[in-house]
Amino acid sequence: MSAVALLQQPWREPITVLAAFADEPWTAALLSGGDGARWSYIARDPVEVLIVAGSDARDPFAALADLLGPTAATATASDGPPFQGGVIGLCAYELGARTEGLALGRQDDWPDLACARYLAVLAFDHVERRIVAVGRGVDDDQAQRHAAEAMSWLGKTAANPSPALSAPLADAIRCEPPARYEAAVADVVERIGRGEIFQANIARRWRGRLNGGARPFDLLARLTRSSPAPFTAYLRLPAKAIVSNSPERFVRVVKSDQGLRAETQPIKGTAPRGQDAAEDARNAAALQASAKDRAENLMIVDLMRNDLSRVCQPGSVETPALFALQSFANVHHLVSTVTGDLAEGRGGVDLLRATLPPGSITGAPKVQAMKVIASHEAPRGPFFGSVFWAGSDGAMDSSVLIRTAAFTQAADGGWNVEARAGAGIVADSDPAAERRETEAKIGAILAALAAPDLPTRG
Repeated sequence: MSAVALLQQPWREPITVLAAFADEPWTAALLSGGDGARWSYIARDPVEVLIVAGSDARDPFAALADLLGPTAATATASDGPPFQGGVIGLCAYELGARTEGLALGRQDDWPDLACARYLAVLAFDHVERRIVAVGRGVDDDQAQRHAAEAMSWLGKTAANPSPALSAPLADAIRCEPPARYEAAVADVVERIGRGEIFQANIARRWRGRLNGGARPFDLLARLTRSSPAPFTAYLRLPAKAIVSNSPERFVRVVKSDQGLRAETQPIKGTAPRGQDAAEDARNAAALQASAKDRAENLMIVDLMRNDLSRVCQPGSVETPALFALQSFANVHHLVSTVTGDLAEGRGGVDLLRATLPPGSITGAPKVQAMKVIASHEAPRGPFFGSVFWAGSDGAMDSSVLIRTAAFTQAADGGWNVEARAGAGIVADSDPAAERRETEAKIGAILAALAAPDLPTRG
């Protein structure tokens, strides 16, 4: 049985601690912000890494299971955070194409799977305002050493932990022409009318280059200040980085005395925030009353129920919440919850295999929707995939990579940046309205790149 050790320290902001290590490959941060925030995590210096390229013939899920190792006899601390060491990683959108037997193209710069195993983690408890250093090992002594290693990170100080708020990170972010996107939406509406699909999520992309001296971490620091989100993520890979400000959980596994329970919380249905309180309330009420948005949400709920049923006990999949309103810096959303009891012998890796890519950003039926998406978009790579943690004890959580920027480092050391935002297209979708929805969704990222000094609103 592996051992776990915990050490505690007074509170410090996670973003300040992360600043010292943000440029190290394989530094990872999972940050919880906004109302209800509880745990954030920073991990670095992994003991093992795994990269599965699109051309790699290995079973990526089997490779992930091997990296994670056995979980049944793993020790956990009852007073510790949900994530007590294990794997943090990125699942690209096209990883799900493998399980569905689809021959989708790939982005040259991004693998299907990139993850690492960490034995030292800093966990930040936003409620009790404490930091917990977590260490894992084959025995108590090794676990204590790794916990002490994590605690030592608090003694490091970044040269510039708070990037200047006055200078733009990027001067020119180019977007695909609006007419092109609206034509794609019109085509999808026509396909729906012919009965080919019921719904598809079609995305636009924005591309540019960071100004000299700017780095991916600077965008993360600005977003955590201006637009806190529950599933903010930062993953620094060699010559690549992901900054995600996602509001959406993908799938998670929670341990209990009865076994492992799976949960997903798809988002479908969006309305912009208002300019004042009265307009904001009207927009929220209109979204909750919208038959179109509720139908769009329900289709994805049904899809996710089917996906969970692949790995859950028969009859255990339920929908305890439908069409709940959640509000963020730029938009309101409708969010539903689907749960199920994982079948005997099934775990988090099986759940990822059964559900990738997320249903909320593909459509229904999923496989045909993915084919339609591929006819209108360049390969998605990290966009609309997932960042996840998988605990050494069998617990797991993950996000949908929306509100996300992906960075690739150029030969001169500068950073190219790309971001995408999509909208769920249904039979009565209006192309111009769907285009405006993508602009509302990408607004916080574009503002942070260009004009970061925004008021904070959850």
